[in-house]
Amino acid sequence: MLQDLLDAARPLLAPAFTWWGSAVTWLEIVAFVLAIAMVLLNMRVNPWAWPLAIASSLLYALLFADAKLYGEAGLQFVFIAVAGWGWWQWLRGRDAGGGPLVVRWMGARLRWTAAAATLAAWPALALWLDHATDSDVPWFDALPTVASVTGQILLGRKFVENWPVWLGVNLVSVALFAHKGLWLTALLYALFAVLSVAGWRVWARRGRQAGAAA
Repeated sequence: MLQDLLDAARPLLAPAFTWWGSAVTWLEIVAFVLAIAMVLLNMRVNPWAWPLAIASSLLYALLFADAKLYGEAGLQFVFIAVAGWGWWQWLRGRDAGGGPLVVRWMGARLRWTAAAATLAAWPALALWLDHATDSDVPWFDALPTVASVTGQILLGRKFVENWPVWLGVNLVSVALFAHKGLWLTALLYALFAVLSVAGWRVWARRGRQAGAAA
């Protein structure tokens, strides 16, 4: 299936220009624009961020598969599924008390659970990538992959802590994509890192306001 999509998208994988010795494709440019728009809408807690997430994730799945970043490529399909769930959560989801979801903080127990699950999944995915694919960076690829799933779930439930998770993911991803010569995507994740800090501040303020109103 993925190979069929790659074949269909081959014209978009043609170089648009060369940057730092590496080709930047039309597909990477479109995915870049959609992803920036998605994060800006996330900061504003706008549900339209989710369909943009679905579109950009599909494009990045093709880009990463073409670069043999199979963990990142597979992650994009997880993102597509979680984005559908997150979209529903933002429109119809309820908190533990039965009220509509608002931006809020996690409890300490939930934070530890999320951290433990992420750290357990990292070596499991890395070992699978090492044995089942021809990835040359299985551990490097696996870390932002599993942490991104954590961040996406926390974002869907409107937890403030999704932003520091994304900050870590984005910083590691900058190095990963630079290593692979995907310079526009490395720039994108550097911008994501800056936006993660901004989003963290905006959502932290919202979380304090929600706590004060409770």
